[in-house]
Amino acid sequence: MKPVSPEPSADCPHCPRLAAFRDEQCHVHPDWFNAPVPPFGDSDAWLAVIGLAPGLKGANRTGRAFTGDGSGAMLFQVMTEYGLARGGYDHDAEDTLTLDGAIIVNAVRCVPPANRPTPAEIRACQPYLRGPLLALPSLRAIIALGRIAHDAVIDAFGLRRSENRFAHGTEHRLQEGRILIDSYHCSRYNQNIGRITHHMLGSVFGKAVRYR
Repeated sequence: MKPVSPEPSADCPHCPRLAAFRDEQCHVHPDWFNAPVPPFGDSDAWLAVIGLAPGLKGANRTGRAFTGDGSGAMLFQVMTEYGLARGGYDHDAEDTLTLDGAIIVNAVRCVPPANRPTPAEIRACQPYLRGPLLALPSLRAIIALGRIAHDAVIDAFGLRRSENRFAHGTEHRLQEGRILIDSYHCSRYNQNIGRITHHMLGSVFGKAVRYR
């Protein structure tokens, strides 16, 4: 893995399409965050949760990962049940929620149109995924929420995708004894169609806490 990269600037220009969309949202919603969303959680985390990208009305609005849309309610409830979150989640970055032993990082830091980043945009943002992971001295486990997050982690650790295919609940061994565990993303859409349930997400975190 390459050296740690700094955090992206608030007006990060690396992905022209994302920068243009971000600027558009600044004009439409000037009171929203509308910038690359930083990691959220414990700087000494043993567990990293990797998401896809900020939701338009979620993290792009509030400035905190998984905060303000339907995905966060399920994620933070499960994390609370496993002792990884405490306080109250209120769909707002000003609530009392904190993470304990865990950190959340998105594979893509800026909100993408239709929630679909391009392969080039995912590659451009890879240093901002790799950097926070390298900065965690106690990191032992990673949960990837969805295939894109899974592939981003595999690429960040320089492994072969063909030898580490995404499948819900599957564990993959990374360097230095770290473990990657796959989960379907807890998006509202996946919840609505039954692709992910509270129990399914909980079972993934149940696997992760064995490495605490």
